[in-house]
Amino acid sequence: MKRTEKEGFVEDFRERLRESPAIFLTDFTGLDVKSMTVLRNQLKKNGAEYLVVKNRLVLRALQGMELPDLSDWLTGPTGVVLGHSGPVEAARTITDFAKNHDDRPVFKVGVLDNAVLDVDQIQRLAKLPPKDQLLAMMAGALEAPMAALVSALEGKVQEMVGLMKALQEKREGEDA
Repeated sequence: MKRTEKEGFVEDFRERLRESPAIFLTDFTGLDVKSMTVLRNQLKKNGAEYLVVKNRLVLRALQGMELPDLSDWLTGPTGVVLGHSGPVEAARTITDFAKNHDDRPVFKVGVLDNAVLDVDQIQRLAKLPPKDQLLAMMAGALEAPMAALVSALEGKVQEMVGLMKALQEKREGEDA
């Protein structure tokens, strides 16, 4: 790659890094081209992308960005996962793929909201339910207290109606 091509690539890559809420660095040692293609397609379906980039070009792209220093993890073969649709989908896709491919690729590190994630944190992230399911769980958690409140208020309204009927019957009895 010529110098101008490298500079253009670095700028394009830097822009992709800015747009991605989640970044994962992986070691893809042991994966053949066919497996990498399958992985890329799976990630693409889940709103992520997998790039194999020279470590020094990644370092160059990271310069001047408000991201943590990742130079300690930029050694050996490195694949960069950009989770455009969010961190959970990308982490889960890599984890699920690795289960069927001799535990490859292997996570090195992740970055989420400018915070460094270690491998254990990434694995926990991958185990989270899908976004739709999390939203449904949250809606259910918010709905339960409201349903209890409505039920309690309904009981008090019924009690009040009963008291009003008793009072009305008492007055009718006194009038007769």
